[in-house]
Amino acid sequence: MTTERWLRLIAGIMTLLSVTLTILVSKNWIWFTAFIGVNLLQSGFTNWCPMKSLLERFGTKSE
Repeated sequence: MTTERWLRLIAGIMTLLSVTLTILVSKNWIWFTAFIGVNLLQSGFTNWCPMKSLLERFGTKSE
């Protein structure tokens, strides 16, 4: 899989996980959901994503 597909997969999993934790465990998990959203937003503006850098260090192939 390419880096871009991994990014989408991880973002989707983390978002669903944080929403599930918000519903089942504590309302404070909503802050994790907000963090994911802010990270995606800044990535859209700056074209830099910490997870992308991490995935590239692990050797995922770019498009």
